[in-house]
Order: sequence, then C-alpha cells, then structure tokens
Amino acid sequence: MEASGWASQALKDAKPDVFWWDRPDAPPVAAPLHESVNADLTVIGGGFTGLWAAIQALEEQPGLTVVVLEAERCGFGASSRNGGFCDSSLTHGLENGLSHWPDDLSTLVRMGRENLDAIDVAIDQHGIVADYHRAAEIDVATEPWHLESLLESHTTHAQYDFAVELLDGDSMRSRVHSPTYLGGLLRRSDMALVDPGRLSWGLRRAAESLGATIFEHTPARAISVNGTKVDVTTPGGTVRSERVLMATNAYPGPVRRPRRYVIPVYDHVLMTEPLSSEQMSSIGWNERDGIGDASNQFHYYRLTEDDRILWGGWDATYHFNNGLDPRHDQQDTTHGVLAKHFFETFPQLEGLRFTHRWGGPIATTTQFTATWGTTHKGRLTWVAGYTGLGVAASRFGARVGLDLAFGATTERTELEMVRKKPFPFPPEPLRWAGVQITRKAIQTSDSRDGKRGLWLRLLDRFGVGFDS
Repeated sequence: MEASGWASQALKDAKPDVFWWDRPDAPPVAAPLHESVNADLTVIGGGFTGLWAAIQALEEQPGLTVVVLEAERCGFGASSRNGGFCDSSLTHGLENGLSHWPDDLSTLVRMGRENLDAIDVAIDQHGIVADYHRAAEIDVATEPWHLESLLESHTTHAQYDFAVELLDGDSMRSRVHSPTYLGGLLRRSDMALVDPGRLSWGLRRAAESLGATIFEHTPARAISVNGTKVDVTTPGGTVRSERVLMATNAYPGPVRRPRRYVIPVYDHVLMTEPLSSEQMSSIGWNERDGIGDASNQFHYYRLTEDDRILWGGWDATYHFNNGLDPRHDQQDTTHGVLAKHFFETFPQLEGLRFTHRWGGPIATTTQFTATWGTTHKGRLTWVAGYTGLGVAASRFGARVGLDLAFGATTERTELEMVRKKPFPFPPEPLRWAGVQITRKAIQTSDSRDGKRGLWLRLLDRFGVGFDS
C-alpha cells in the first residue's frame, strides 16, 4: 500500500481533540468573575504570556494584587496546541534575527539563553511536572538544495557560539532512520522539550500559589479609563486596576490596536499511538531530538514521554478577516497531507495509527516575532505575535510587557525589536489576498530548489513576510 493509503487508515479513528489536554489530571475549572473587584494589575489572557506575567510580577513585588482573566481555560489557545519545542530564540530563529536586528542580535541571543535558564529554574522552583528537559534539535535535509542552506546556517550559528554540527546523510540516517534524510544540522544547546498542556497547568498553579486570582470563562469585553484607574468589563463584573496587560495573542481582545500588526494563522498537528519497542527500534531516534525539516513549508516532530510521535506543521492557513472559528481546527485535507508525509518519512511504521488530530491559531507578525504597544494613556500594555516559537519567548514577552506597564526603562525596552513595530498588515481584502499570494510563492519556492521568486524577493527587501 502507498503512503496515502496508510495515511487514510491511520487517521480513521483519530480523535478531533488536543492530545495535551485530553488527560484525566486536568485541573478543576476556576470560577468565572461574578462581582466587581479591585487589583493592582489585571492580566487579560491566561496563556503562557499571561501566566508568566502574573508569576514574574508577584515574584518581583510580593503582595501585589494580580487578577488574570481568561475567556476559556488557562492554556486553551496556542499555549496547549503546540509541539512543545521550547527554543531559546526570541527572534524566530537566528537567521530571522540577523535579517532584522543585526546590531542587537548578540544581546538577543544572550537574553534568550538567560530566559531559557530562568524557565529551568522556575519549573524546578515551582515543582512543575511537565516532562521538561533540555534536548538537541536537528534541521534535516530532505532535498539536495537543503544541504547548502544548512551549511550556511551552520556558519551563522557557529559565529554566535551555538554548539552545532553538520551531519552527512549516513550520520543523519543512523541517528534517526528515514530514507528521506540527506543530511542534517544538529544543534546541541539552547533548546528544551516540554508537555505544553501540563506546563500551562503548572504555571496556573504557580501563579495562584504566589497570590494571583484567576477567573476562567471570563472574557474581557471592554476597557475604559476611570480617573487614574482602568476598568476591564466582563459579562459578570468589572476589574478596576492601575495597570492592564493584554496577552490574548491570536485571539481578539478588547483593544483593536494589535490587529494592525498581528494576524491569526492556523497550524495543524497529529499525534500517534505509543510505538512498540520494535517500532522504536525501527526508527532509532535514541537521543530523542526535536526535529524539523529545512523547507519553507516545514514539518516539526518529536517523541513524547510515552513514545508517541507528534507530527505537525507544513501548511499555515489564514482565514478571511482574521477568521477564528473552532471549525478551522479540523481540516481533513491538511491532516490527510500531514499523515501522508509522515509515512513517506517513516515507511517502516506502516500500520501505526493516529490517536489525535487538532489545529489552532497562532499569532504572526510580518517580522515573525512578538510586538508590544500601549493604549489608554499608557495604562494598558499589549504583547502578541510569537509566530510558532512562543513557548519560551512568551516568558520574555511577558517580562517586557511588565517593564512597559510599570514604566521601567530596561535593557529589554531599549531593544529595537521592542521600540519599533513591525510593518502592519494591510486591511482586507488586501490582507487575505497578500497572504494567499505569499503562501503560493512559498510553495513555488520549495518546488524550485528554494529559489525565491519576484514576490518573495520584494517582501525580503521590505523586511516583511508570512510564516508559521
């Protein structure tokens, strides 16, 4: 049977749900807000950014009154739907950082490493059990043109003191057994893997243990300035505070300003059943590295604690007018193509089945990195737009957001990445048309050995793009 046939069979009984959340040990739902309360800081959004903001604020200022408002459950969005790649990069990869902020890149690399080290400490300090561990990452070459790209990437990473190693085809295939591998770039440092669902639950518990009050199923509907305070109105009550940090990322919050710079992009993921010992032996993967391929339309994949394979990526989809709808989480065509690619990569796993399939929106900017801003006379600060590398960068995003919210001038707030906004997305219908043209150009580039056509070169010239 061809890979497409195996894919169809493997997807037949896959549950349309997020694997990381389909667990019996999920924490109880926090009560929604049913009254009006006062606080020193209101955080809108209970994903990674919002929870890290609450934790860091309370660690630095014990006794601060912090309220977190979450429209669904803490970690509901991209925070629990990702692959658990906890990369130190704050710039969506070293090359992207070099293209946008060459003068600040050494500082950004250092800050990224310090941020990841701080996550190590926080997870240990707060006793968060989330299969968090440092791991190596491999960019694999599956086409001849990838090899030149990986050679250039090796040179760039070595210049910034990353522990990197080029692998030839035999070395790569001996490390992980796939007939598609022609080589790889192994990065031994500055990355961790984690169970993102349990991480979000652990961060919620940590924030509550420090004194934060969390209200779930409590969407923020409106913002208004009331003298020296800011009122955040919800269906059940109002929170009045001196400062507000909005961290809704791909989802629209009560402030429209971020929507000029951030759009929601849907990413899709599959999870296999646990592999048997024989299946594990057939693929090698003894070092349990995180893996991604070197195409513009790339896949990312890793092993879980119980020897499942998470397999995601390839196609990033945008829906007209920043469209967000739970129906977009399940895309038969995209999931089918992902499954087909899986068995082309690991044909020895014929007969393996997928237990879960899901999708969800991440937030992207034209520079592929987070951006920050303030509104309401500086009393509300917002941050959004990590573009798929937000598991670790969200802590840094929260830290910068707190600096801005409390009026602190720091090394972080002086970064050009923080001071200057990315190029805004055009209004509809130009926004949708531009994204579709760019997606098609990326597909064409991959089919032409990575050669970037006129449209992509034009975007490169202006420092803008579209990615997941």
